[in-house]
Amino acid sequence: MNANIDTTAAALERARQLAAAGRGEDALPEYNRVLAAQPEHAEALAFLGAREMVLGRPQTAIGFLERAARSEPAQAQIQLSLGSAYLAARRLDDARTALARCLELAPSAYVARLQYAIALEQSGDAQAALPNFFGAIVKAQQQGRWLSDASTAPMLQAQVKHAMRVVFDGRKRLFEALLAPHVQRHGEAAMARVAKSLKIYLGEIPPNYPDPRQIPKFLYFPDLPAATYFDRALFPWYEILESQWTAIRDEMNAVMREPDALAPFLGEHPPEAMKTYLGGIENPVWDAYFFYRHGERFDAHHQRCPRTSAALESLPTLVRIREHAPEVCYSVLTPGTHILKHRGVTNTRLVTHLPLVIPDNCAISVGGEEKVWREGEAFSFDDTYEHEAWNRSQRTRVVMLMDVWNPYMTPVECEAVTGLIEGIGDFNELASIDRN
Repeated sequence: MNANIDTTAAALERARQLAAAGRGEDALPEYNRVLAAQPEHAEALAFLGAREMVLGRPQTAIGFLERAARSEPAQAQIQLSLGSAYLAARRLDDARTALARCLELAPSAYVARLQYAIALEQSGDAQAALPNFFGAIVKAQQQGRWLSDASTAPMLQAQVKHAMRVVFDGRKRLFEALLAPHVQRHGEAAMARVAKSLKIYLGEIPPNYPDPRQIPKFLYFPDLPAATYFDRALFPWYEILESQWTAIRDEMNAVMREPDALAPFLGEHPPEAMKTYLGGIENPVWDAYFFYRHGERFDAHHQRCPRTSAALESLPTLVRIREHAPEVCYSVLTPGTHILKHRGVTNTRLVTHLPLVIPDNCAISVGGEEKVWREGEAFSFDDTYEHEAWNRSQRTRVVMLMDVWNPYMTPVECEAVTGLIEGIGDFNELASIDRN
């Protein structure tokens, strides 16, 4: 008995080594030895199924791969191989089921998402296929694949190029349709900058930044005056914040005395990942007490801080985009913490700070221009410029942080951008891509 087990294990090891070396034909008899001893061995069955696919025999491949999937139903690669075989055999319902199962097991499996999109398209569901084509391309390119023919497997090149054509045409139609009602309502002239912004986003025209220091990570809105810090005269509503700043600070101080009231501003990340965001000391801390985050209102925090809430809710230019904005919080930087250089997502909105507790040796730099906070004195900056902030004191620094519309945009442009960003976010969610 043990001898048989040892023999099978040795055959399996030889098969793996030969397959890894690209010697599939030599690996075949070894895998057959494994199957002779263990007829439902998933790896051996999957190898035979893959070989049948290479030989152009999907029906035979399906027989091996279905057995492999029954033996190991949680193996994503087997589900991908089975789905691809079903697709080649034009068994589209089965292909969608197997490929969807693969994506449940491995959401970042870009080849599976490509095959799933093809199965949807061939089934007549082009609407559902479009975001899956896009998701496959994005996931692949994030891993350095599908950037050129050289980074694309030869057998996938035709499918990938087809996906890219579908995505370019489909996203253009979809996002232009989001703007169409605004164009009808307000006219082409009023929507000209929004339409140009969309063309830049889709890669149809270059951004031509007026200031090369300004590089949004997501959406660039053209033909706005470029500035790091903005003139106070553009924000008459500063008076609301500044007249209430001591009351806001008092509520902040009460919150700070409560245990576990704060949350990490950046969310939860592994310690190594945090090193790309924060530095200055061994254990830097950037915390927050959120009133809004990604557009979600924290009702309990508003109730806990009614004066702060009233001031916030009276502001006329908070950005309100479903599942995106605003982000509003007490932003808390502990002694020694340095927020490292980074960029924001879009110049359609600015970041406003109302400084609440500012020790000495604390400052922010936007586009290389340093500014020292002054308690009770609000200011706004464009975070699409590379920016950083630091607390080199022995006390905690706190500012009230909020997203506001760029004052050089018109109300109808803000309305149209809101709908556009929400639509892009919905599409990206269907494509299994993180919202921007």
